Amino acid sequence: MSTKTLAAAHEELRFYDIGEHAHPEGHSTMLGFWIYLMSDCLIFAILFACYAVLGGNYAAGPAPKDLFDLPLVAVNTAMLLFSSITYGFAVLQMQQGKVRETQIWLAVTALFGAAFLAIELYEFQHLFHIGATPQRSAFLSAFFTLVGTHGLHVTFGILWLLTLMVQLGKHGLIAANRRRVMCLSMFWHFLDVVWIGVFTIVYLMGMLQ
Repeated sequence: MSTKTLAAAHEELRFYDIGEHAHPEGHSTMLGFWIYLMSDCLIFAILFACYAVLGGNYAAGPAPKDLFDLPLVAVNTAMLLFSSITYGFAVLQMQQGKVRETQIWLAVTALFGAAFLAIELYEFQHLFHIGATPQRSAFLSAFFTLVGTHGLHVTFGILWLLTLMVQLGKHGLIAANRRRVMCLSMFWHFLDVVWIGVFTIVYLMGMLQ
């Protein structure tokens, strides 16, 4: 067999090997991110379960009716819901290939997220000021753990938003950045869903007790 024939056979085997093991670009990234979201679901499910068990143990201390400012929490909820809408606008601009507009809507989303965090920190500061600390009762321990964990996720999401804006400015809407935008979109909407659960179970139901 000639050298040319051997080279052709080798190239054909290489082609079939690549075709057999090839994966869609970004497939592993999206799969890994879905696995991460599922693990986060488990974490919040455990925290909600703990709150369901401990949320009624006030240890002769203040109850939700004594602590929560429902109108303020409603405004805080609106901030996060608006941020989810503005992120949707960012995705729409990305699909149209508009880098600058995508960055602007991501920045607006980050501002709404920052407003949400500011109101939450104000609420925590007020609770500490009146002596409603995590050590006061099992209810407050469960409350601060659940709401604080969600707040940490929002903080991480804002940092991710800022990082993504920088990456878009440097590299534009390349395939990797588009995947990052979509991953962050799933994460941000997930935080919205979790907060709706927090608002309903912790605040609304707490005020009705």
